[in-house]
Amino acid sequence: MNKLAREDVLKLAHLARLDLTDEEVEEFSRELSDILHYVEQLQTVDISGLKPTNQVTGLVNVMRDDVPLDYGYQAKELLKNVLSVQDGQIKVKRIIE
Repeated sequence: MNKLAREDVLKLAHLARLDLTDEEVEEFSRELSDILHYVEQLQTVDISGLKPTNQVTGLVNVMRDDVPLDYGYQAKELLKNVLSVQDGQIKVKRIIE
């Protein structure tokens, strides 16, 4: 791949909302061209026969199943101990004004 054009760098800078000096445009043009060249090299690597790797530590999911538990209480029984109830919900004093 050829060196990235000045206009391409300026367009990328505009999209990223960056104000670049002329020296920075030249520097980024070289650096971005090197990065794109490296990506081209990576695309030529033969990866046939390789399995995708999405986890390398060997850890497994340790979360439990989401199963509702019955504690033997009804909501109505629990709400009878609350000072103020409105529409089946605990009513509390307003904090934020």
